[in-house]
Amino acid sequence: MKIIVVSDSHGIRSKLDKILEIHRDADLFLHCGDICLDSYEYPQFITVTGNNDYYDYPSEIVLNLPHHKLIMFHSHMFGYFNRDKQMVKKAKSKGCDIVCYGHTHIADYRVIDGVHVLNPGSLQMSRDGRDTSYAIMHVDDTSGAVKVEFIFG
Repeated sequence: MKIIVVSDSHGIRSKLDKILEIHRDADLFLHCGDICLDSYEYPQFITVTGNNDYYDYPSEIVLNLPHHKLIMFHSHMFGYFNRDKQMVKKAKSKGCDIVCYGHTHIADYRVIDGVHVLNPGSLQMSRDGRDTSYAIMHVDDTSGAVKVEFIFG
């Protein structure tokens, strides 16, 4: 399974359009908030609300995937201290072993206490000196193994 994960595009349509064009073979497109566009503009993306979104998106979404259960949210509600710990706790409370989140504008992937925690970075502006980014999450159809690849630029 090929899952495209983006976040914090802040109204930039050109990058979303390019991602949709490049990854026509993707099984899922996820947007972790701050899309800053109406939902009808990008129905291909499953989208949660960010702290800059004023549209009617849910604050979190739980998806059942083959071999995994994924929770997606923007993460601004967790503050800056112990964010990872809070996100993992939230995921486990929902029976999830994958977290996709946004807000920090910093691409990051780790496995914390058995939970895959992925921030694809930002399509608009990085906050760690690297280029803008998004992620491709590959989930092996047979084993369920998770592999994450970041695309910068």
